[in-house]
Amino acid sequence: MSLHEECGVFGIISPVKADVAGAAYYGLYALQHRGQESCGIVVNDDGVFSSHKDLGLLGEVFSGDALSRLPKGNMAVGHVRYGTTGGNNRNNCQPIEVNHQKGKMALAHNGNLSNAAKLRNMLELSGAIFHTTSDTETIAYIVTRERLGTSSIEDALSAAMNTLDGAYSLVLMSSQKLICARDPYGFRPLCYGKTPDGMYVAASESCALKAIGAEFVRDLEPGEILVFGPGGVVSRREHCGKTKKKLCIFEYIYFARPDSVIDGVSVHGARLQAGRILAGKHPVSADIVIGVPDSGLDAALGFSMESGIPYGIGLIKNKYIGRTFISPGQDTRLDQVRIKLSAVEESVRDKRVVLIDDSIVRGTTSGRIVKLLREAGAKEIHMRISSPPFLHPCYYGTDIDSREHLIACHHSVEETARIIGADSLGYLPVAELSSLIGNCGYCSACFDGAYPTAVPSDTRKDRFEKKLSERNS
Repeated sequence: MSLHEECGVFGIISPVKADVAGAAYYGLYALQHRGQESCGIVVNDDGVFSSHKDLGLLGEVFSGDALSRLPKGNMAVGHVRYGTTGGNNRNNCQPIEVNHQKGKMALAHNGNLSNAAKLRNMLELSGAIFHTTSDTETIAYIVTRERLGTSSIEDALSAAMNTLDGAYSLVLMSSQKLICARDPYGFRPLCYGKTPDGMYVAASESCALKAIGAEFVRDLEPGEILVFGPGGVVSRREHCGKTKKKLCIFEYIYFARPDSVIDGVSVHGARLQAGRILAGKHPVSADIVIGVPDSGLDAALGFSMESGIPYGIGLIKNKYIGRTFISPGQDTRLDQVRIKLSAVEESVRDKRVVLIDDSIVRGTTSGRIVKLLREAGAKEIHMRISSPPFLHPCYYGTDIDSREHLIACHHSVEETARIIGADSLGYLPVAELSSLIGNCGYCSACFDGAYPTAVPSDTRKDRFEKKLSERNS
């Protein structure tokens, strides 16, 4: 079992009519690592919304003339998805579009509401009919309900934030405004920038701004609402400072791209530091340090720098296959590990290898990678993990919904090493997480169980699927 990605959101607003769909496409391409199940773009051309959404990667969904069929416009919002709540079907593709009494809205969401089941039940009892199994639709319903009683879409969003719990970074488009919001804990990243020709751009990561030539301005503060519209850029902070910041630490360890900077901290720098710490906490005599592409490479370099053991390329990734979690079943997943990765025999044959990866969830993928290196002739394999052991479910967007599948919950470090076939195993200590990012507040509940919000009673990833199938039967 491999960890599942976050989603990626993107929004752009132009002072003149422009190819905002093309800009959104390239911005989302830079965020493709955050979601590979589905994607979509909605364009606003003077209040007329046009969209294209489907299952698959960007290059598949927007192949042929699909992108050129979207008109030029003043605004666009886009999304790449891996769903932590709700299944992989076309209905769950984002951005979600809503037509209501006071206008239109398109919404893209990254994160996971911890009170999604409670809110959905409340809305259904009041007559709401859901068409998706995503908690993004719950957010759209609540914002729409608030909009009917408020004077502006940003007022409606602010009122909705009093109801929403958990993780949400949002990009929302109305007929005249582009609005971004980050939950009061700041679980998920969100930043904005500006292009030389006056377009404002918002995205999950700074790498998406660079992809379209926008200059990074700043990250949104936890709880902040940022409004781009006829009145310029307006920051609303009524939800800021209500609680301590709890940015997901796994953004730095795995989710984000290495060239991104989140809340002032370099992702690449954080991963280098993780490798350095591993070298000090779990030293070993070896001939070469290699990383599992892609998120293990930076930590492997850090381990090499600290230990003095040469860094090398021991695994090659096939860039034309998606991450292993896309596989529909475990047997297929095992086959895809071999298709996705191959060992460089010249680098590892007869060598004592330090193998760096970002995490171990079930242990199956790690075992297959160790086996690949054994078959390539590695004499010893010492695995080092740039995160602590997963011991608790996550309710804020990382798809770890049960202790049942977490190998660290059932086996000691030594037992896990034997199960995956490694000669030794070492994890990053929980106490060292703060060393990765300094004083930036973070959430590490999946490692230590210290949840910032109330734990939901219904934690299944597919908790809405049964209701929807029963309704459609």
